[in-house]
Amino acid sequence: MADISKDIERPLGQTIRPPRAASRGLSAGTVGATLAVLAVVGISGAIALREKPFRKPEEVAVSTPKVTAAPAAAPVAEAAAPKTETPPKETSPKTGGPQIIHVQTEEGDGPPKAGIVIRDPSTVGQNLKIAHIPDKALIEASETGPLPMRAADGRRPFDVYARPWSGSRGARVAIVIGGLAVSQTGTQAAIAKLPAEVTLAFAPQGNSIGRWMQAARQSGHEIVMQVPLEPFDYPNVNPGRNTLTVAASPDENLKSLHWALSRTTNYTGVMNYMGARFSADSAAMGPFMAELGKRGLAYVDDGSSARSLAPDLALKDGVPFVAGDTSIDAVQDRGAILKKLDELEATARAKGFAVGIGSAFDLTVDTVSSWVTEAKKRGIEIVPISAVAIDPQKG
Repeated sequence: MADISKDIERPLGQTIRPPRAASRGLSAGTVGATLAVLAVVGISGAIALREKPFRKPEEVAVSTPKVTAAPAAAPVAEAAAPKTETPPKETSPKTGGPQIIHVQTEEGDGPPKAGIVIRDPSTVGQNLKIAHIPDKALIEASETGPLPMRAADGRRPFDVYARPWSGSRGARVAIVIGGLAVSQTGTQAAIAKLPAEVTLAFAPQGNSIGRWMQAARQSGHEIVMQVPLEPFDYPNVNPGRNTLTVAASPDENLKSLHWALSRTTNYTGVMNYMGARFSADSAAMGPFMAELGKRGLAYVDDGSSARSLAPDLALKDGVPFVAGDTSIDAVQDRGAILKKLDELEATARAKGFAVGIGSAFDLTVDTVSSWVTEAKKRGIEIVPISAVAIDPQKG
């Protein structure tokens, strides 16, 4: 029988424990568990070290485009910007202009990722992709149609609608082909076949001029508007409807001029159609040239009259001026036309540039098209008429 009295006298909580057997080493289960824990710790450490926990984590690129405030001077350009992550590209036409503007253009040409660009004052021309769209700031509404005008910021149609060119000072040839819109099939062929560097002149008596203007500009051509001026032996020799004459009053002539100017838009200047008598009369030619200067248009003299007062009056009224060196197709013969074109090339090599004037005959169009291709290979640059203009505004 157990000794109960001794159990009662023992302190509370202390019980008699059986003697523990002496340990002779770790069991196999204990060793396995320990190795498993160490393995887990080692793997975790390796992963942690591989992830470089003590370095600054790399920033994650996000696709949300950064929005920046556009300059206050260009609200129109800001509104026109496409909502894309990659901003469109833009061109840098080599044309003149009086001040810096902001331009947003379409994707397809120019430096990558060009958003709203502040252009140099010498580059205010249109992107060729939108060259068929009139600039509303350059239009004055009239009863007969849109009249060209200087913009409020000083830009001229001559600046904005000019085709870009390289700006180099090598041998340059400018060719103007007139009589567009008179024949529908002839006009279509001329726009399609002639290289984009060739300038096209539209006859105001033509049909669907607005449509042909858009086609020409979309094809890259610079354009001018022909204006009928009184020749000698008028009216036996008649340039057509609304001819400006020496006998008419200045107001009557301006009305006739406005009719011709309003037939379409997006052109850099006007070119005479005939006009040997009119261009030699200062009383008639003076108001005509002053109106061109007021509206920011160039004057292209076809060079048919040695008595023309246009050079002096253009300088006086701030009108960009170009004079033709030769008529390339007075004789409708391929060999004769090629000879005239070769003469233009020789003149360009001698003085830097030359200007040829022709008409939209099928033979002329085909001959000019093939000659231009060969002339380029010989180092001749074919340029728009605006590229060889004498511009009083630029000094």
